[in-house]
Amino acid sequence: MPSDPKQVFLDVILKRFDTLRAADKLPADLEVWGKQKQELRRNLLQSWGGFPEQPCDLAPQKLGEIQRDGYRIEKIIFQTRPGVYMTANAYVPSVEGKRPAVLCVHGHWKGAKQDPVPQSRCIGLAKLGFFVLAVDAFGAGERGVGKALGEYHGEMTGATLLPVGMPLPGLQVYENMRAADYLQSRPEVDGTKLGITGASGGGNQTMYAGAFDERFSCVVPTCSVGTYRSYLGAACCVCELVPDAMTFTEEWALLALVAPRALLVINATRDVFQFSVGEAQQSVAKAQHVYRMFQKAGHVAHAIFESGHDYGKTMREAMYGWMTLHLKGEGQGNPIPEPALTVEDPETLRCWPGESRPDAFMTLPRFAAADADRQIQEHKAGWPTHKPMWETHAMQARHTLGLGVLGGGAVFEPRPKRLRGEQADGGWDREFHQPEEGIEIAITSKRGVPGKQQFVILDMDGATHAMESPLVRTLVDSGATVACVDLRVTGRYAIPGDTIGKAPDHNSSEWAIWTGRPLLGQWILDAVVATKARQIPGEVGLDKTTVVGLGPAGLIAIGVGIYEQTVARVVTVGSLASFRSETPYLKQWMGLFAPGILRDSGDIPHLAALIAPRKLVIAGGVRGDATPIPVEGLRDAYADTRAIYRLLGVEAHLDILAEIPGEELAKRL
Repeated sequence: MPSDPKQVFLDVILKRFDTLRAADKLPADLEVWGKQKQELRRNLLQSWGGFPEQPCDLAPQKLGEIQRDGYRIEKIIFQTRPGVYMTANAYVPSVEGKRPAVLCVHGHWKGAKQDPVPQSRCIGLAKLGFFVLAVDAFGAGERGVGKALGEYHGEMTGATLLPVGMPLPGLQVYENMRAADYLQSRPEVDGTKLGITGASGGGNQTMYAGAFDERFSCVVPTCSVGTYRSYLGAACCVCELVPDAMTFTEEWALLALVAPRALLVINATRDVFQFSVGEAQQSVAKAQHVYRMFQKAGHVAHAIFESGHDYGKTMREAMYGWMTLHLKGEGQGNPIPEPALTVEDPETLRCWPGESRPDAFMTLPRFAAADADRQIQEHKAGWPTHKPMWETHAMQARHTLGLGVLGGGAVFEPRPKRLRGEQADGGWDREFHQPEEGIEIAITSKRGVPGKQQFVILDMDGATHAMESPLVRTLVDSGATVACVDLRVTGRYAIPGDTIGKAPDHNSSEWAIWTGRPLLGQWILDAVVATKARQIPGEVGLDKTTVVGLGPAGLIAIGVGIYEQTVARVVTVGSLASFRSETPYLKQWMGLFAPGILRDSGDIPHLAALIAPRKLVIAGGVRGDATPIPVEGLRDAYADTRAIYRLLGVEAHLDILAEIPGEELAKRL
């Protein structure tokens, strides 16, 4: 057993990061920076999945108002995308004329915009004469899957966005840009003087929106700035995950995108490593280089406070002074004492108190499902109808999936390297192989009767769990050769602390996505290597090998069938039948949801079709919420797969079964 599976995996990830960023250097002049800036903006927009070409009507509605001494609080909603409404509170100071405005984005505070911590800075700013807009991020606050406050929009909720290629940070940036549109629509606001601030995840929103939307002339991220490299090894929210970002930049360049506009970075001495003072200083120092080229060195500052992860009073006072200088043109940017304030009961700030939110409200998974529906229909509309068309499609699809969605790597040319072997319990043998430098996988096998079939079993819970299943026990008893595989970060290589919420591989899957090689591609590589390693000269070749994916591992088994085209048969057992889900994923692994896989390569049935004309067995299937799909529904789901098998004249090679006990399935196989 590896002594520290986390460090083993991280060493590979960190080496990749260091290789990717080894040639980075600061721009020599503004002309060079201008080119870097445009390329960075293009890359960010691509990672975020793009933005709508035309903004929809904001269609704002005021749902209530609270009068307070010196300001009022309006309860408002406005449309960010067609049918998607943002809940917000506007803090309107009782002063005449147009005034500067600040967008306050919350972080991971339980009450979102209603929480006392975000409330405090909104009230403080309003009492200092700023128009303030506090918004609920998609999936949080009043915009959760359920109607109660306190829901978390990360892990398997945010993961529903990954297959459609529209990750949560990109949605947040665009929604915060729409919030700026709303601010500019208000008659009380001077639309040329907008600021943005937030802490933690809200600090990330601040950095990205402030970098991308140049209408924000004052940007104050708090307890959120460090380095990208320091994210590797840490636990971060899906709302902070920008796919592939580490393949094209480091965090300092995001800060530099704000230049020459005003930027104040706030850090705390007792924060987590990825937001620590030392890491932030590295990024701020490099951003300062760009500010100096603009001759605006005074427009960037770094404030450090003796504190934990927070947006406390002294931090807020520093922000007040910075906003006052750069949005009002008053003072020297020094901290301004916070006015006396009293926060509201969170329930009183809600646009839809209690259970009153409309049932048809667009939640984050519903939004992802609606986009999935559109993408699935696009794939169906272009689905091949004759053999030459299919051959071209299949070749292009394998290329796009492997080099694009899965990030390349060695998936096309696996080179198994045996490391060592040992005896396992119960008459099983175990071999250790290296699919790529630094990574080890384990194959636990039992030799059967010569000439019989071989089965390679994939199980996300590991080889031991697979070996105890009725399916494997029955296969062994029948005399088949059976090999059960421990893939990286699963089974014996599982990383302690990797589970966040309902995502058992939360952290490792994020590190992989950050560096441009989603775990799905890495797992397929491991499984292909394990399958090739099990060829037994004179006894069992790949033409007698069946790859079986149990539960979530079914998608990996399909991947093996796609890239190891001499495998005789692929079997999925109770596996996910579609990336589309109107609810958060349940009993799945986050690493399966490679960003953009549905958009760029198709849904699971479209991927399964790439196995044709070889044999494919779909033994049961589940929806995103883990509920079983009746066999007729399963056959409907795989209609496009069947169409290809029929096109190739091998419809009998596709078998779609109701979920049956493992012993019975083993006998059928």
